[in-house]
Amino acid sequence: MKNLIAILAFACGSAAAQSVPTIAFDSVAEPLQLPNDLYFGEVTGVAVNSRGLVYVLSRGNTSGPAYAAAATQLLEFAPDGKFIREIGRNLYAWSFGHTVRVDPQDNIWVTDKGSDMVVKFNPAGRVQMVFGRKQEASDEDTAPLKHPKPPLPAEPGRFRQVTDVAFDAAGNTYISDGYINSRVAKVDKNGRWLKSWGDRGTKPGEFNTPHSIAADAKGNVYVADRGNRRIQVFDGDGKFLREIRVDVPFEKSAQPAIGTVPDLAKLEAAGAPLTMAPGAPWTVCITPGPNQVLYASDAYPGRVYKLSLDGKVLGVLGESGKQLKQFGWIHEIACPSENVLYVAELLNWRVQKLLLRP
Repeated sequence: MKNLIAILAFACGSAAAQSVPTIAFDSVAEPLQLPNDLYFGEVTGVAVNSRGLVYVLSRGNTSGPAYAAAATQLLEFAPDGKFIREIGRNLYAWSFGHTVRVDPQDNIWVTDKGSDMVVKFNPAGRVQMVFGRKQEASDEDTAPLKHPKPPLPAEPGRFRQVTDVAFDAAGNTYISDGYINSRVAKVDKNGRWLKSWGDRGTKPGEFNTPHSIAADAKGNVYVADRGNRRIQVFDGDGKFLREIRVDVPFEKSAQPAIGTVPDLAKLEAAGAPLTMAPGAPWTVCITPGPNQVLYASDAYPGRVYKLSLDGKVLGVLGESGKQLKQFGWIHEIACPSENVLYVAELLNWRVQKLLLRP
């Protein structure tokens, strides 16, 4: 049983011991080919549509000063990795890109943390809907948003450093909002604001940076509550169903991708966000098909976790680093099938295509 490691996973407030295999996998070298004059910056998002087209959101093509530069590019690649085009060049919403998702109709959705906006493109790359509103450049007080404690009340239709989107079979969109607001918003297929739920805190239904979001085939919504080091699960109306906590042992000699080794005990004692804690979910992705599984990742020790939808950890793979099969802050995962993953890395400025051999 040398390929097994012990895990203690918490779901619904109860502890259950599990054995978790390390998943063997390969990383495809140079899965995406950029033109000679185009470069990735921090890669914040990756998504794959029903035809196998790959969409990458990169903080590249920066313009302006080092602080508050416009840093968002949306790039499209063919299934074989060949570059096709850039979508939305010079778009008014571009500021500091966060995630990209593709809905069941192959529309492309981008969240931009810097402009507080969500943009829906059709498959042809034309803007179909916009949500939220960018600050006006003419206003005297236009500046990076503050983080007041307690946060200011959230408003319908507006976001504060929005993070991600997910979709259900009825055409509703769920928006995780975000670094300042601490809630999930729901809009219908016509863009009509339906409701929102959540506030800052640690109780069920409260959030500390809802950083990523996904929905399963039944319409349940999974929120990566990163600062609270958990995944919360709700029904489509915001009713809390359960939480998933991942605590997989790792080598204490593991090095972070950047910075110092996080001290979980000190972070918890100080009441600080658990962003860098082991098992804190930076992203969530749910596979298509009748037998769905969930993938999540953390920044330290820098691994990808495979889970059943009820929260059982089925496998683990990877570590922090700069080589293939190592990760530098995975910010988004695309999971077009159970054994093919695309991972977008902030620190390594790249997308890796992973082929799992469970």
